[in-house]
Amino acid sequence: MTGRALDPHPELYDTTLRDGAQRAGLSYSIEDRLRILHRLDGIGVPYVEGGWPGASPRDTEFFRIAVREQLSSSTLTAFGMTRKAGEAPDRSAVLRDLLDTGCGVVCVVGKAWDRHVTEALRTTLDEGVAMVGSSIRFLVREGLRVFFDAEHFFDGFRGNPAYAMDVLRAAEDAGAERLILCDTNGGTLPGDVPAVLRAAREAVDAPLGVHFHQDAGCAVANSLVALESGAHQVQGTVNGYGERCGNADILTIAANVELKMGRRALPEGSLSHLSEVAHYVAEVANLPPDSHQPYVGRYAFTHKAGLHASAVARRADAYEHVPPEAVGNHRGIVASDLGGRSTLVLKARELGIDIRGVDLVGLLRTLKEKETGGYTFEVADASLELLIRRHDGWRQPFFEVESFRVSVDRRADQSVAEATVKVRAGGERHITTAEGAGPVGALDNALRQALARTYPELDDMVLVDYRVRVLEEKRGTQAVVRVLIDTTDGEKEWTTVGVSDNIIQASWEALEDSLAYGLLHPRADRVAAGGEAVS
Repeated sequence: MTGRALDPHPELYDTTLRDGAQRAGLSYSIEDRLRILHRLDGIGVPYVEGGWPGASPRDTEFFRIAVREQLSSSTLTAFGMTRKAGEAPDRSAVLRDLLDTGCGVVCVVGKAWDRHVTEALRTTLDEGVAMVGSSIRFLVREGLRVFFDAEHFFDGFRGNPAYAMDVLRAAEDAGAERLILCDTNGGTLPGDVPAVLRAAREAVDAPLGVHFHQDAGCAVANSLVALESGAHQVQGTVNGYGERCGNADILTIAANVELKMGRRALPEGSLSHLSEVAHYVAEVANLPPDSHQPYVGRYAFTHKAGLHASAVARRADAYEHVPPEAVGNHRGIVASDLGGRSTLVLKARELGIDIRGVDLVGLLRTLKEKETGGYTFEVADASLELLIRRHDGWRQPFFEVESFRVSVDRRADQSVAEATVKVRAGGERHITTAEGAGPVGALDNALRQALARTYPELDDMVLVDYRVRVLEEKRGTQAVVRVLIDTTDGEKEWTTVGVSDNIIQASWEALEDSLAYGLLHPRADRVAAGGEAVS
């Protein structure tokens, strides 16, 4: 058994909808789960665990609906535990809940750590083994395919390897098709994995799987080492979501399996959709995407230092371990005070701006002066593009601001802000007053009302985030502040920045840039309908 060749097609098992949902602050609706299920099916994940039927009405209702969904690649699985101590399998409500889902594949968890059997379950080790074997045997007799999660296996193996192996053998003898070795506490290190896998492979014949948690920061590394040590299945979650520190990130695993290990984890062509899936699931989960996530993060292939940027321009693999397009990502160049002229050239190319003939030395000097004054263009690409264009003599042609003012009044038990703006647009002068919950909201409302007749497309542009950072904390209310505004038109999102010792002025600068950028780059559907973008 020890001489078996490594499987060229390791098996992915996704538990985003069950284990991933245990992340603090995360809650999926039934519709959320269905959407994620279909997205995972779309990239060909072999098994998708939908939840624990009976654990909550929502889980039970999800399975009632999900088993009727048409899936092209994925097999929906249900999760549950073994029978209780002293209970007959056919009397177990948990096992009956698994049968009632209508899923053809179920994953049953049982204790592989003797300490949990004697102290948590308060039963004998013999009964602990019997609970695993009889539960699986019952489900197999009922026509189900069964995977077995050996909970706390790595801790159990360290404490009592004979008992941990007895549990695996009982599951295999009862008909379990996969034996999953779980690092439930997440404390295992990569160097400990091969010996455990080797011992398990010598004890049983059924394909092994692994399920690692991130508490020691090694979940992905442990998963890859396990695959190199003979594991067939690897479990994980999209973006590493999960309880405590999370689970192994199944997207990072998939990318490494295919791009580094030369083995096939997903159907051909699926790997290029990993970044899309990562951001989609984050959006559904209502969590901000991790911009620095391996392979799929926004900045995974972004270069800031001038040396890096210039080297990448000549040879991409100088500072990129894989082509970003392989996982559906793209190369980014950050223009900052650490970069040089080559960085600006690459960034302008990325933004689609022709800077031939532009005074690059002067532009770079302006950029560094602004960053010294508190601006940051690393995340504010929209303001950076406008800065580059303005340096070449361009002036936004959409509107001209004459003046603005804002005041805050205390009315009864609440404060109300009122703003007045005077602008010229479309050959006309507009004076508009509007209210808002705060001064920035009032300014936004007033400016939009003034421009609404000339630019109805502003209705599509929504301010989605507003962030303020004090740059000189010791100066108190006299400190310089930096304001970042995120705006979206439903198709794309952009960020603008403003800096001033007056928070209203900084906010106005970022707000004015956000609308100018949106008008400069109109939505694709308007262009397709006959609109014309300004270049």
